[in-house]
Amino acid sequence: MKKKFIAVLLTVLSVSLILAGCSQKTTEIKIGGVGPVSGEAATFGQSTKEGYELAVEEWNKAGGLLGNQIKLIFQDDKGDPTEAATVWTKLISQDKVVAIVGTVMSKCSLAGAPISQANKVPMISPTSTNPKVTEVGEFIFRACFIDPFQGTVGAKFAYENLNARTAACIFDVGNDYTKGLSEFFRDKFIELGGEIVAFEAHATGATDFKAQLTKIIAAKPDVIYISDYYNDVALIAKQARELGYTGPLVGGDGWDSPDLVKIGGKAVENGYFTNHFSKDDPSPQVQEFVRKYEAKFGKTPDALAALAYDAMVIMLDAIKRAGSTDPEKIRAALAATNIQVVSGMISFDKNRNPIKSAVIIAIKDGQQVYQTTVNP
Repeated sequence: MKKKFIAVLLTVLSVSLILAGCSQKTTEIKIGGVGPVSGEAATFGQSTKEGYELAVEEWNKAGGLLGNQIKLIFQDDKGDPTEAATVWTKLISQDKVVAIVGTVMSKCSLAGAPISQANKVPMISPTSTNPKVTEVGEFIFRACFIDPFQGTVGAKFAYENLNARTAACIFDVGNDYTKGLSEFFRDKFIELGGEIVAFEAHATGATDFKAQLTKIIAAKPDVIYISDYYNDVALIAKQARELGYTGPLVGGDGWDSPDLVKIGGKAVENGYFTNHFSKDDPSPQVQEFVRKYEAKFGKTPDALAALAYDAMVIMLDAIKRAGSTDPEKIRAALAATNIQVVSGMISFDKNRNPIKSAVIIAIKDGQQVYQTTVNP
């Protein structure tokens, strides 16, 4: 009987020790990260993923968040809205993340944002510039300037710096980002006194743009505005040059990929695009970020990496200031953001869009060259 009692006692003690060990185990704060590491914008997704990882690594080395380590759970949305909705649901329902940083493309953020809003899971997109994204609701934020500002900057640059008085636009009709950007460029260019001589749409996935470009070039524009992503931009530029167009090309931040020059070659020379970040910016925050990124990944960061890093820092900073993972408190802290990040001093307007500056990047001799900074 005595032996049986001792055996039971030892068992109870063992279980108690196991439970005590479990209770002392460090709790992780789970943050979802989303980007397209496969599909049409895969280089964007890779840069984005690396930006997230660098920010989380730094915070964990500095002690984590609210006394816990941060666990980044990254999902590939493949640049597809249906896939984006699937991974959003998984992150919230299965992984139980407290917040989501993502995603890159506006069409995918527009698929994920309603899910975040319905579940009250705070979300910040690093690079989705379509205004509709944050209009979904009060839990949705972004780290990048929006298409109206980007389109306006592009139009002003074309009219005032390139002295263009006529312009043509070409865009992917199935993409909210490219269509919206061209519309905002068109409206501002006309407002400035310019004339839009052609406004041509192409189908998603098209590789032959000569029908649209033939109409555009026949109209003799001073500048062609190409609002597509880098793959299409490179092909459009090559075909435009083949058809005899020698003038400047202007576009948005969708141009920002090393593959633009790899695919487009000399055709993208005399090209300019609006962007959120330049590695050549002499500010201490930019140069420190470039140094850290190059040390970790062995390459120079692009704007996608910088904005992803910034978006993650903004989210982690908000959770820290909230002092809690309660979604309402995180949302309130995000709205009150006023911090210096890599892409500039950032705060949010009433629609949860950032108030920040933009830069113009030129393509010269196969390189991205900082041109100028435009303030809001």
